Order: sequence, then structure tokens, then C-alpha cells
Amino acid sequence: MVLGHDSCGAVAAARAAVDGGDVPGGFVRDVVERVTPSVLAARAAGRESADEILAGHVEHTVDLLLGLSRVLAERVAASRLAVVGMSYLLADGTARLVASRGLSGAAAAAQ
Repeated sequence: MVLGHDSCGAVAAARAAVDGGDVPGGFVRDVVERVTPSVLAARAAGRESADEILAGHVEHTVDLLLGLSRVLAERVAASRLAVVGMSYLLADGTARLVASRGLSGAAAAAQ
């Protein structure tokens, strides 16, 4: 499972870097560099809100895991495994499905 959350500082920092060129240093810079492609992709698709960017980043990360791990990809293809992406809402403790790969849509998102 890939779990993102609302009010994500990494998404906010990546948006600030894209908007104003303000790229932080140190470890935070590495995180911003990993999130920035999701910010750019979301904006290219007309999605501007932090929640929309976060959802895009979660989905991108799910796909990245499958692209980087042959074992995961093979098990998903063989219907032995699912990889899901969720977005967690801090205020009320709920989560919603963002992306699902494998096991027939993770059993149709657990219905």
C-alpha cells in the first residue's frame, strides 16, 4: 500500500518549488525532486489543488513500484498480489482509494 495524506508538506514544498523556484536544501530537496514530476503532470492535466496533486503522486508511486520491482509486477500480473494507493484524511481518520493495480482492482476496492 502507498499511503499519502492531506496537508502533505512534500506536496506543498514541491508546489512552492515549481511556482517560485524556491528549492530547499538537504534531504527535503531530494523529496521535492521526487514529487515535482507529479506536480507538473497534475498541472498539465488541469489539476491544481493539493488533493489532486497528492492523488496523482500516489498513483504515480504505485506505478513506479511496479516498474521498479519485477517481483511485484510479476505477482500483480499473475493475480497473486495487489498494490493499492490510498489518500488519508488527517481530520477524520478516513482513507479513500486512489489507485489499484492487481487482483481485479483489489477486489473492486474491497467493495
